[in-house]
Amino acid sequence: MSRFQFVLLLIVSTSNLQSQTIIGKWKTVDGLSGEQKSVVEIFERDGEVFGKIIEILNPDQKNAICKKCDGEEKNRPVLGLELIKNMKPDGKYYRKGTIFDPENGKRFRCRLVLTDDSDVLQVRGYIAFLYATQYWLRVE
Repeated sequence: MSRFQFVLLLIVSTSNLQSQTIIGKWKTVDGLSGEQKSVVEIFERDGEVFGKIIEILNPDQKNAICKKCDGEEKNRPVLGLELIKNMKPDGKYYRKGTIFDPENGKRFRCRLVLTDDSDVLQVRGYIAFLYATQYWLRVE
């Protein structure tokens, strides 16, 4: 195997592994309107997965304050909020954590899973047996 073939194989393998993880940056897409709202960075800390808003796409909302929030999020800037917390791997899913909606101040049980297209993340929030689903897009 030539050096070029080895380097090409290494690059393809690395990019394929990167695309098979939820860790990274994701563009949020509103499930009802289809509007792209923000970029969330999903990261691992102490064996659990968290997500933090790192960019707000609407220029008019860049300085938004979480007015409807409770607890430590109340009256804090939306930019920088940790909206996904304490997700644990469970097979191909991440579960047992929560997702927070800064627009209405509510927290929901959450499930995350990569779709067959590993550049699309299914984000599902639950209240009892009812749920809403969004599909977020990987940011390169």
